[in-house]
Amino acid sequence: MKEAAAKEENQQVLRVLEALKQASHELQSNPRPNLADANSSAIKVLLELETEADTILSNDPYLLTLSHHLTNLKTIIDTLQRSRGHYDLRSFLIRRVSTQEISRVAGSIESEIQAWIDRESIENLIRTLNRSSPPSSSFNEDTLIDLIDQFVDRIAQGFNRELQDLILKSKVFSELESVLCGSNFSKEVREKAAFAIAELIRFNKDVFVGQVLMGKTIRALISIASLSSFKVLCLLIKSIKSPLVDEIESNGEIPNIIIFLSAEDLSLRIMTMDCVLEIGYFGRKEAIDAMIMADLVKKLVELQRSELGGDLIDMGKSDDETEKRGVSAGGVGTEGKGTGESKERRFLQSHPFASCVARFAVQLEVGEGLRQSEKRAFKMEILKRVREASVSDAEAATIFAEEYYSY
Repeated sequence: MKEAAAKEENQQVLRVLEALKQASHELQSNPRPNLADANSSAIKVLLELETEADTILSNDPYLLTLSHHLTNLKTIIDTLQRSRGHYDLRSFLIRRVSTQEISRVAGSIESEIQAWIDRESIENLIRTLNRSSPPSSSFNEDTLIDLIDQFVDRIAQGFNRELQDLILKSKVFSELESVLCGSNFSKEVREKAAFAIAELIRFNKDVFVGQVLMGKTIRALISIASLSSFKVLCLLIKSIKSPLVDEIESNGEIPNIIIFLSAEDLSLRIMTMDCVLEIGYFGRKEAIDAMIMADLVKKLVELQRSELGGDLIDMGKSDDETEKRGVSAGGVGTEGKGTGESKERRFLQSHPFASCVARFAVQLEVGEGLRQSEKRAFKMEILKRVREASVSDAEAATIFAEEYYSY
């Protein structure tokens, strides 16, 4: 009963604060003297809410500063009102200074309100996470999902030092990782936690990357083995680069990733291919060795041979001949149409594994993880394994030609 009453009181405060925030935001954008008119919507809302807020906000120590700002704003507006109708230099200066002060105080009001909302949101998220570990019979999964979505939306707005301090003090990362690793939670909840962790890395990589590398996030993402979890894994590889690939390799997870190139779910196969290409770009010698030893080249040759594979080099020849004739395959003139690059992109959309051997080899060649001598050695190893995996000399020759053409 008490909890329900407290929740209703918080909702009442939140409604008042949201109205104040909107009004103060409008006032910052346009604090001209004529807005001090009683009919000004932003001024009117702020003055009306100042009285209501005085009683509502006085019970919360975190909102005392906000109350002071509101009182200060009312005083500035009164001063501005009294100067209206006077055209001497003193009155002009009062209006000029008061307008600037209105904008400044309105900004302070908005910041204080956002800080309160952030604090309440994170505390609510932590309370819900704590109650759901492990999930009880009263656990509401939809509520937790909504709270995680709200948290992700908030940190996606960009870095904020006060918000970061709240996140660190509340140990949000650890709670999210517990959900991600918790087998008692549904896949959807775990995936939501994964995206929140990825967003924290974008929020401030320097602060949160260590927690990813030292924790169980990577293993959990691979064990979930879904499109969403591998998408997050790919995002983390792009963000953290070689150190994350080093961690994947040291945990022995490279073969566990490669195996999903054979997954029944096509979307998971495609996302795994993206992960493989990112690992190829950022991976050091040990990671690439692990990929080769996991029969990656053989799997890539098989994928390239499949209906969703194909050869981009052949497509390029066909396009050249078509452009010379001035018509496309469908008989439509090609003049003024897309470039070869856009045609290649369209072909890859319908054939995601086209030229995947050459694409992987190119990632190694242009990537950041290998020395030049290592790149040459891996190129020879890939060619050797292509020859072993090919069903004919013609297939091997086409793949060799693509690699040469790509370089």
